[in-house]
Amino acid sequence: MKAAERGIWKSTEMRRRLADAGLEISAGKMSALWTGTPISVRLDDLDGICAVLDCQPAELLIPEPDKVAARKPRKVAAATTDPSAKKARPRLGKNRNAPPV
Repeated sequence: MKAAERGIWKSTEMRRRLADAGLEISAGKMSALWTGTPISVRLDDLDGICAVLDCQPAELLIPEPDKVAARKPRKVAAATTDPSAKKARPRLGKNRNAPPV
């Protein structure tokens, strides 16, 4: 949206302006930035983008707390309090000795 507000309607135009500002971005990375699905953005690149668009990083970043929460590991149910839970026992493979006592 910030690019459109500045009259930049094509990713190729944005890529050219970034190159003029000293930031060379590959076509694949530019495509991901333009479609709004980048895996990551280096802070140096973000600085260059902000310089070209004359904006602050906060104007480009959209918080997604649901995605952050989805990445958190789930807590495992307390197996130690369940008396029916099986105790972990090492499996002895073929031709292996028992662990030292």
